Parts: sequence; structure tokens; C-alpha cells
Amino acid sequence: MTKSFAEKLGHGGFGAVYKGNLSDGRQVAVKMLKDSKGDGEEFINEVASISRTSHVNVVSLLGFCLHRSKRALIYEYMPNGSLERYAFRKNSKGELSLTWEKLFDVAVGIARGLEYLHRGCSTRIVHFDIKPHNILLDQEFCPKISDFGMAKLCANKESIVSIAGARGTIGYIAPEVYSKQFGAISSKSDVYSYGMMILEMVGARERNIDANSESSSHYFPQWIYEHLDEYCISSSEIDGETTELVRKMIVVALWCIQVVPTNRPTMTRVVEMLEGSTSGLELPPKVLLSW
Repeated sequence: MTKSFAEKLGHGGFGAVYKGNLSDGRQVAVKMLKDSKGDGEEFINEVASISRTSHVNVVSLLGFCLHRSKRALIYEYMPNGSLERYAFRKNSKGELSLTWEKLFDVAVGIARGLEYLHRGCSTRIVHFDIKPHNILLDQEFCPKISDFGMAKLCANKESIVSIAGARGTIGYIAPEVYSKQFGAISSKSDVYSYGMMILEMVGARERNIDANSESSSHYFPQWIYEHLDEYCISSSEIDGETTELVRKMIVVALWCIQVVPTNRPTMTRVVEMLEGSTSGLELPPKVLLSW
């Protein structure tokens, strides 16, 4: 399929991804997991989770291979790679940056995908590792949630999730995943990760913010809360519609990263806020931002 793993698309803690072709000519991404000596929980998790999904904003699993310790997942090929390549200046060249309008569309698409995982598919799924690296972009820059190795399948009516040990990536993990004192682990943990990712997208997109700026020496959500209006105006090149998009992304993200899980919106509410008017969007309480 991969012509002896000739073209590497990327790699991570799980292993490497290679480009391949099926016999009917379709391009695929082949994810080779590192040799596993255990029961392959992460592999089984990914197959079990994603095989239950079918949504425009969730990557499609076409098949898998299992041979002794060798495990491979075959996905639809995403020609534009991960969101990390395009939304973050530190990881990209100038020509790869996306417009505010396109970033907003991506944010809405990810929100719809998460809403589907939490509410729309037959078995409710909490992803536990929402971050730019795990958001893939197709040829039209439609975002698709990928990498379900840490996902947890839940009964539809179950709201509280039981997990052993913290799951996720530093910087995106909800506080309750670290400590029960913040509340119960649930789909609201994905909401937190989504909010942190959107704030990172907003901060990285703005060319006026760099390593020497005032904002980089502060906790960014706290800084942007205090400078919301001036930031929106400076980042949108004096365009009213763009200002509204930027403000909407920031306010929604600040709600998503509330420390207490019950204070965060559901992903259904997030989609409603993003698709609605900014006039009714109020800022969340500031005190909850600095935990």
C-alpha cells in the first residue's frame, strides 16, 4: 500500500504515518503504531471509537491491519495535513497562514465534530486529546477530528467518565483530569481542550504578538480578557465583520476554559454561540481564569 513506507507524512508518540494508495486508486494515510507488547489498548480504543462514527468533521477509518505486535490504521488521506501547520506562525511559513474567516470556519467545524461525538453518534465518545496536531484538513480545509487513541466510549445517558490516570497533552488538559477537586471528568473535559486550542489559534494568528510582547509574559487567556476590544480591532484590519468573528472566537473560548466543568457550555451551546450574533455574548467571570 505504501510502497515500502516510501513517503512519511508525520510522526508522534504513537508511531509514524505514511502515504499510501489502495488498489482502486484512492489515497490513504497509514498510521503505524509502535510495536506493542501489551494488550494494545490504544489501538483497540481507536478502532472501536472511530468505527462508530460517521460525520463530515471526523476523519474516516477505512480499515486496519493486525499482525502479531504490528498494528496499522488506514485512514482517508488529508492533503492539507494538520491544523498545526496552518494556524500557528511558529510552525509555518508566511504563505501557510489562514485568514480569520477560514480560521473561524475551522473552529465551527471542529465544534460540530465534537458535538457529534458527545451527542450524535450511537455511542457517546469523549476524545481526551483535542489539540491542533489532531485536527486534519482536507483539500477544502474542512477540519476533521483524528487520533482516538485516548478516547473513552460511554453509555449515552452517562455523564461522568471514569478514567485511570490523566489523559491528553499538557496545555490542553482540563483541570479536573488532573485533580478531582475541580469536579467530575466528563465531555466538558473536551470542551476545555477545545477552548484552549481556539485561544491558541487566535493568539498565534495575530502577527503583532511575538516573543517580546507584553502578552507573552502573562497567562494569555488572562491577558486577552483584559485587552479584548483593542485586540479584536488590531487583529481585524479595521473590518467590522472580521472584528465580530475574532471577538466571538475569543469569548466562546473563554467560556470553554472555565475551571469548574459545570460552568462550561456544552459543545451544542458552543456551536449556537459561534453561529449566532455577538450582541448577546457576555464575557465569563474573570476570576475563574487564573487557576
